[in-house]
Amino acid sequence: HRWQRVPPTEKRGRVQTSTVTVAVLKEPTRLEMDIPNRDLDIRTCRGSGAGGQHRNVTDSAVQITHLPTGLAVRCESERSQTQNKETALALIRARLLEAAQASASHARASERQQQVGSGMRGDKIRTIRTQDDQVNDHRTGRTWKLREYLKGQW
Repeated sequence: HRWQRVPPTEKRGRVQTSTVTVAVLKEPTRLEMDIPNRDLDIRTCRGSGAGGQHRNVTDSAVQITHLPTGLAVRCESERSQTQNKETALALIRARLLEAAQASASHARASERQQQVGSGMRGDKIRTIRTQDDQVNDHRTGRTWKLREYLKGQW
């Protein structure tokens, strides 16, 4: 029996249609984002799912809530409570940094929007029509010849 390469369009069997989205967050260090302990509610509990006797008797899962924002993170991927706590703290720092950056970005975009406008027709100040050799000011209703306008005689 010889094996032959089958073109992708002729392959038989199941077709995989899943998609994956990956978000890469900058992980700030403790120096970049220091969160006071009074702002954190740290709780431990048993992890969920299968895992045997160790998982059923130890509180290795960690849930951290950032009290000022209400942002909560739960980590139970490791066997060690200490490792889960460090992972959860890193994740909460990353999410808080992302939220702060998004807020700053939104503020910049809002300020820019106020300065520039929406770009819609209602925001126009002047229309310059080169084919008609004409410039119209929509605020005053005044009209100039294009050559005069380009020379600054308006």
